[in-house]
Amino acid sequence: MLLIRRLPLMANSAATTALSWRCSPPVSFISTPTELSLHPKLPYLSLCSTSHSQTPLEDFSDSIPQQSTKRGPITPGLYLVATPIGNLEDITLRALRVLKSANVILSEDTRHSGKLLQHYSIKTPLLSYHKFNESQREQTVLKRLKQGEIVALISDAGTPGISDPGMELAKLCVDESIPVVPIPGPSAFVAALSASGLATDEFSFVGFLPKHAGSRKERLMLSANEMKTQIFYVPPHKLCQFLEETSSLFGTSRRCVIAREITKIHEEFWRGTLGEAKEAFSTHQPKGEITLLVEGKPICMVEPPSEDQLENHLGELISNGHNLSTAVKLVAEGTSVRRKTIYSLALRKFGKLGAEDDSN
Repeated sequence: MLLIRRLPLMANSAATTALSWRCSPPVSFISTPTELSLHPKLPYLSLCSTSHSQTPLEDFSDSIPQQSTKRGPITPGLYLVATPIGNLEDITLRALRVLKSANVILSEDTRHSGKLLQHYSIKTPLLSYHKFNESQREQTVLKRLKQGEIVALISDAGTPGISDPGMELAKLCVDESIPVVPIPGPSAFVAALSASGLATDEFSFVGFLPKHAGSRKERLMLSANEMKTQIFYVPPHKLCQFLEETSSLFGTSRRCVIAREITKIHEEFWRGTLGEAKEAFSTHQPKGEITLLVEGKPICMVEPPSEDQLENHLGELISNGHNLSTAVKLVAEGTSVRRKTIYSLALRKFGKLGAEDDSN
C-alpha cells in the first residue's frame, strides 16, 4: 500500500505538476519486457503514475513517513544483502539503503548485479567475489573491513551464503570479531517450501548435490530415510538424472514438488510422485532454476501381532525342530512385542513340549 503525504495546496502550477504523482491514484506496477531485466525472462518493473512517467527511487522512498520507520545508522561491518530471485519488486527498502551506503559491494557477477544497481540508481562500486576468487579476495576485504568500511555482499539472486559465495567470508569475519549483519529478503527454497503443500514444520535444505556419483548416492540415501521434507536445488539439465536416482532410493510413490522460475513470469509448481515426475520430464527438459522438494519418509505404524499370530509363528518354529528358547528368540527379533511376553505365551501354549525339547 502506498502511503501518501498530505501536502498544502500550492498555487504554483509547476510545483503542482512536479508533485502530482503524490496526489494521483495509487501507483501501479507495470511490467514491460526489456534488456535491463535481471534475467532474460524477468520483466523490467518500473514505478509509474497514471501518466506512465517513471518515478525516481528517491521520490518513492521519500513518500514513506520517516517517523514510521526506525532506521538506525549503518555502521561498519559486513552486510549480507538478499536480492530478488527474479522479480525486482522483491527488493526491500533496507537492502536499497545498505547498498547505497556501502563503500563497496561484493558481487558474484558484476555485470549481472550492475543491472540491478542501475535500475535503482545505485552508484556504489562493485568488486567481483565468486567461488573462483573468494579465497584470494578474503584478505583484501578483511583489510577494508578493519579500516572501518561498510562492505555489502550480494549474490546473483537470493541470500548470500546459501548455496552461494559468502559462507567462508562470514566465518572469517566472526573469527575476527567483525560485525556480520544479515539483510533478509528473497530465498528460493523458503519461497518454494511455503507454497509446496508439503510439511513445513521440519525440513532439511540440501541444496546442490555432489557431482561425484558415489558422494551423491550417499547423500541421497541419508535424505531417503529422513522423515522431514527434503529440499534440493537441481540444474535443469540434471533433472532427469535426479528423478532417476531419487525414484530408485526414495521409492516411486514418494510425493514431490518441482518449483520452477519462482517469482518470474513463467513461475510453475508441478506436484505429483517421483514416479510420475520421472515419466513427465523424461521427454523434455524444463528451463530455468529448479527447487525440488520431496516429502519425508512416511512413519509406518506397524500393529503388533495378535496372540494367535504369535502362537502360530511359535508353533511353526517348534514343529521345524527349534526348541522353546530359540523359537521365542526368533519371534521376538521379528516383532515389536517384548521377549518376556512371548516367552510367557510360549510356556502357556507349548510348555510341556518346549520343556521336553529343551531337556534334549
